[in-house]
Amino acid sequence: MNPAFLRPARTLASLLALALTLAACGGGGGGSENDAGPQQPAAPVSKTEAARFLSQSSYGANEASINHLASVGYARWLDEQFSKPLSPFKAHIDRTIADYAAAGTGSVNTNDVWEAYWKQAIAGEDQLRARVAFALSQILVISAAGDSLGGRPRTVAGYYDVLQTHSFGNFRQLLNDVTLHPGMALYLTYMANRKESATRVPDENYAREIMQLFTIGLHQLNPDGTLKRDGSGNPIPTYTNEDVTGLAKVFTGWSWGGPDNSNSRFGGGTPDPNRDILPLQAYPNYASVSEKKFLGVTIAARSTATVADMQADLKLALDTLFNHPNVGPFVGRQLIQRLVTSNPSPAYVQRVAAAFANNGSGVRGDMKAVIRAVLLDNEARDANLASSAQFGKLREPVIRLAHWARAFNATSKSGTFMIQNLNNPISQLAQTPLFSPSVFNFFRPGYVPGGTAIGNAGLVAPELQITNEASVVGYLNFMNDAIRNGTGSGRDVLPNYAAEIALADDAAKLQARVDLLLTHGQLSPATRDEIINAIAAISIPKPAADGSTTNVDNARKNRVYTAIFLTMASPEYLVQK
Repeated sequence: MNPAFLRPARTLASLLALALTLAACGGGGGGSENDAGPQQPAAPVSKTEAARFLSQSSYGANEASINHLASVGYARWLDEQFSKPLSPFKAHIDRTIADYAAAGTGSVNTNDVWEAYWKQAIAGEDQLRARVAFALSQILVISAAGDSLGGRPRTVAGYYDVLQTHSFGNFRQLLNDVTLHPGMALYLTYMANRKESATRVPDENYAREIMQLFTIGLHQLNPDGTLKRDGSGNPIPTYTNEDVTGLAKVFTGWSWGGPDNSNSRFGGGTPDPNRDILPLQAYPNYASVSEKKFLGVTIAARSTATVADMQADLKLALDTLFNHPNVGPFVGRQLIQRLVTSNPSPAYVQRVAAAFANNGSGVRGDMKAVIRAVLLDNEARDANLASSAQFGKLREPVIRLAHWARAFNATSKSGTFMIQNLNNPISQLAQTPLFSPSVFNFFRPGYVPGGTAIGNAGLVAPELQITNEASVVGYLNFMNDAIRNGTGSGRDVLPNYAAEIALADDAAKLQARVDLLLTHGQLSPATRDEIINAIAAISIPKPAADGSTTNVDNARKNRVYTAIFLTMASPEYLVQK
């Protein structure tokens, strides 16, 4: 291997540190403040435009997806994706259970959930759904990290299927099904939540988080996502502790689902074999019957509760949250952050919030309308706006790995894509899907790295919350190994570099192909020249005297490894524009 590729670790770490510094300066997207709404450019679009769109709407571009999108255009591609059947995670788990049962050995665990995730991310055709569901999983968070869900892979898989199912549905139904899912009830501790007594108060965990994190946030918002302020200039809270207390009573009396919903089975009895995935059931004897006040709504006290009462109370609570004016800008802004740019302009947020409020046919919460608004907005599509130093987002590690695998048509030897826990920041990626450390996700949407230019500019860079010296070096080492040898348990996931190897004799052509696939042609001239020079420095020898071409083949492979690795370590790749 040429020494130009085997740079000292310090040099490579410095390169990535520089990239992350630039990400901090350019990881936001102030963008245009104009009132132009979503645009729907006519087909065809250029290959670079197609590759850029795919970086926002999927786990990444490959040659086939670029060519297809370039031929059909954005709007038709979205329609095609909306019609794709989902790739159910629970079905993967159930097949695995059946396989183990037939073999008489083994049992499922969280590794099987991760394999389902990576199979869809890398090889799934429903790419838009996959990317949106992952975004939702970072807003409506549960995590297999911990005792509550660590041993329940079927529950975690079933929850992710709820996110997938409603990625293209309505946010109101999503909110309902998330609330009644045992995964959320276990994670946020309202499973078998009991009514108040002289010695007990209802668990308030979910009541607080469904407001703070899932729907309305801490402070009242204008339609463009900016803070409303009182006469003294202070932000106005969206709720009080009394609202939390009142709402928590609504979530009492809900517990495991199954055919028997008698009160004696509340949290006990013989469990239904499918209770890990069944919606929660109402157990009236354990439900609060006292007055419930929250967000300007009052539910009168009752002498007793019925299943119908509990269902009506839950519907009223979720309707109240869903119809709160904060939801559109609060959720819309986070979807923009996860897909397009960390710091969308208020005008961009307002346009997305307007689509949430009304899909054009009077329907609120239509996720298809919201997704179209996020991805087709002028601020997302205009290349001139993208060139702004304030536009873009740091690609999170999971997206980088999936992008590499898709760009180079990776396949799985086992067929199951055995990529598992990647949390180790020193040797892996410091991020594993569905394994965040808390309900606040891997990183908060408002995270500002201290003492940086981004903070001084009033911008945020969420993904930098999991970026430090260890994760910088860990990413370099992990990707260097994966690019050369494949990744996953037993090197199960292997890339196909045939198209790149065919171009390896021409350093400029090889670099241009990798640039299109990974950075949609956005490498700066200086970075492009550095990579071309590094590729060209790896000489391709003549075949050996005995006619063997092993040395020639290895040199070509090393050129490909160099082109991919240096591109993925570049500032232009790390910051999705």
